[in-house]
Amino acid sequence: MSGSDRQRFLIVGGGLAGALTAVYLGRAGHSVDVYELRDDPRESALGGGRSINLAISHRGLAALEKVGLAGEILDIAVPMRGRMIHARSGELTYQPYGTEETHVIHSVSRGALNVALLAAAGRQNGVTLHFDQKCTGVDGDHGTATFQHAPSGEETTVADRVIVSADGAFSAVRRSMQKLDRFDFSQSYLTHGYKELTIPPGPGGSHLMEKNALHIWPRKSFMMIALPNHDGSFTCTLFWPFEGESSFASIRNEDDLRRFFDREFPDTVPLMPTLAEDYFHNPTSSLVTVRCGPWHVEDRVVLLGDAAHAVVPFYGQGANAAFEDVIVLDDCITRFKPDLRRAFETFYRLRKVHADTLADLAIENFVEMRDKTGSHWFLLKKKAEKALHRLLPGWYVPLYNMVSHSRIPYAEAVLRAQQQNRTIGIVAGAVLLLLVSILLGIW
Repeated sequence: MSGSDRQRFLIVGGGLAGALTAVYLGRAGHSVDVYELRDDPRESALGGGRSINLAISHRGLAALEKVGLAGEILDIAVPMRGRMIHARSGELTYQPYGTEETHVIHSVSRGALNVALLAAAGRQNGVTLHFDQKCTGVDGDHGTATFQHAPSGEETTVADRVIVSADGAFSAVRRSMQKLDRFDFSQSYLTHGYKELTIPPGPGGSHLMEKNALHIWPRKSFMMIALPNHDGSFTCTLFWPFEGESSFASIRNEDDLRRFFDREFPDTVPLMPTLAEDYFHNPTSSLVTVRCGPWHVEDRVVLLGDAAHAVVPFYGQGANAAFEDVIVLDDCITRFKPDLRRAFETFYRLRKVHADTLADLAIENFVEMRDKTGSHWFLLKKKAEKALHRLLPGWYVPLYNMVSHSRIPYAEAVLRAQQQNRTIGIVAGAVLLLLVSILLGIW
């Protein structure tokens, strides 16, 4: 890389998107400083209680593969080949994700994945990591950011950098951009929150439920899910309204909690010896969708990942979409170097519509997971989709397959699914009309 092409980047946020961006930019020969609010997770115990296990699928693996990290991440992940639906009665129904061996998603701890990505960034020439640094101000016009060191309170100003905002749904960088003229921003919360619970390992580190499945307890207005971990445990997440007769607010003591789980999730009670401890110790967290634009200020600041487009977790695509952002941003920087303004404008144009589409898909999938996955009609629909895909693999691809097992852009996947469904409706209607005509003796 020539000296004129080499840039000095400041990444605000050392989470998943920030760490992977540092790897990409460092490999491209740029100088990169990463400033992270938390302490170094590589040197501290991984805390639980606020993190939903991640489901890494094709898009995320593609981003990791480009920098040689896919194998390392798969080593700490557990493959999930389908959904296991738990009825109140204890009856189990298995729903495979797809029709091919490659139709797999991978359960991985957010903390373990972050540690692996930070380790990779730390090994990369040109990348320097800074921890315990709270971003207190950003001047996008001059590429300047101010940080406060958590233990000492000492302030540091980093100037003359290209700022990459990867600091999450409540981004400090984006907050500074919201003061700019013609910057659009909206956030919306679900009435539901979530709480992390645990099913510990069985004897000898065994899994007490099916290991290679995402477990779902759909209960119409709420649900619980569980994703497997390598150590034999499952990370469970209860999604429940904040308020109401049946809600987080309705649980006042251990007796309330026990009655609720005995009624709604009786098969889990023997598997969760620390249920009360987990429930009352772990926080109840909110679920937010963020939309904004544009994602850049000239050639000085660019947003990506949750800072640009936070989504609720029900399609398992939040991290995958953020990793795909990194691929596209890297491609744009390389394509238009040294013109970063054009690179950032193109990145925003290429990704914005698909991020908005994913936000809608994620909310729709929440309704599907909690209300429909246990119904016979839903099972019949999924079987019909798989049958059509086997019969017409070059034409019919279920929407879930396009989202989770390909890199077809999200909006294009939705459009293709709509076109497929319209065609199927027309054909089905024509067949029905023909049968009625035959029965009535018209033909």
